[in-house]
Amino acid sequence: MIPRYSRPEMARIWEPENRFRIWFEIEAHACDAQAELGVIPKEAAKAVWERGKWEIERIDAIERETKHDVIAFLTNLAEYVGPEARFVHQGMTSSDVLDTCLAVQMKQASELLLADLDALLAALKRRALEHKMTPTIGRSHGIHAEPTTFGVKLAGHYAAFDRARQRLLAARDEIATCAISGAVGTFANIDPAVEAHVAKKLGLKVEPVSTQVIPRDRHAMFFAVLGVIASSIENLSTEIRHLQRSEVREAEEYFSPGQKGSSAMPHKRNPVLSENLTGLARIVRAAVTPALENVTLWHERDIAHSSVERVFGPDATIALDFALARLTGMIDKLIVYPEAMQANLDRYTGLVHSQRVLLALTQAGLSREDAYQAVQRNAMKVWLEGKDFLTELMADPSVSAKISKAALAECFDLGYHFKHVDTIFRRVFGG
Repeated sequence: MIPRYSRPEMARIWEPENRFRIWFEIEAHACDAQAELGVIPKEAAKAVWERGKWEIERIDAIERETKHDVIAFLTNLAEYVGPEARFVHQGMTSSDVLDTCLAVQMKQASELLLADLDALLAALKRRALEHKMTPTIGRSHGIHAEPTTFGVKLAGHYAAFDRARQRLLAARDEIATCAISGAVGTFANIDPAVEAHVAKKLGLKVEPVSTQVIPRDRHAMFFAVLGVIASSIENLSTEIRHLQRSEVREAEEYFSPGQKGSSAMPHKRNPVLSENLTGLARIVRAAVTPALENVTLWHERDIAHSSVERVFGPDATIALDFALARLTGMIDKLIVYPEAMQANLDRYTGLVHSQRVLLALTQAGLSREDAYQAVQRNAMKVWLEGKDFLTELMADPSVSAKISKAALAECFDLGYHFKHVDTIFRRVFGG
């Protein structure tokens, strides 16, 4: 991932230094287990820990000749460990190192992403409570539907990211498995106790059947969860983009002093953060289909999955980490305009109360079809002629014959729509 969309802590997980450190720990812990089993001398295992070092440039140089990254690492490690290095990697295969390392990295990435989600959830909760009873128009198909509150809108997004957190917890646990089973995964040349020891030391579970590689359905699920989180990011970002349109302007991104919106038009205040988040969501979701395709490998293993994971492991997690942090900042500083929300609610003179009038007419004895026609007939006058909805309804004989003016006016009470907001908030936030 390019530096522009990278945060240091997440980026470090995927840097060579962290990768080779994990490789070393896998090999060294495996030596400890082998020594306990009497397969290698205990002095050899001790030497690996004491003298084990590596140099990234040297590994790269060796790999240019060997065309094999794990062999390059082991060769460089042996240059430091000395003769005892012949006991390193006993009975293991490259995938034991690569797949177990990837599991550690993805677990590390998950921890950062979970922290990101916690920060976002806190910001959403704070703003939802702040605007719990701020009236706004709910839209379907982009058209005025019925009143809601801005807090309810945000509570819905909070619930989505809370579900995302639960999914990520499950995906983290599913991906965190260790495979030290040797060629084709039969443990022919290495005891399963070695795998169990390494897994415990690295905070992983043993992979029940690794077939030399960890099954890629685990990775597919992990990236699928990242993709769903990205879609939730885009969903909220798209809402902000719509609310910031000049014709709506119910909410907008914070516009800092000295910020410029356009090189040509000095008046512009553009939703650049939410548009950027829409693009980043596409990057994260781009990993999902290749991850699904990686599930299919030839027989016990091939490396068709490897190039995909070398690209999307870093890119998807780094992009999502950046996106979650950016979204948190955007929500935290989001400027909300309650007056504009109320003005938009009132823009069509109460059309948003049409369903309540419809229900009142049916309760008063009118058939649903006749009631619908009566309400729609008067609603169209508002759309097409700019009439006042309540005035037109009161003047309609088919309506006034069933409902008094006072009862009709009561149908236009905005507070009616908010009587269960507390119930929604209890369901989402508890308490």
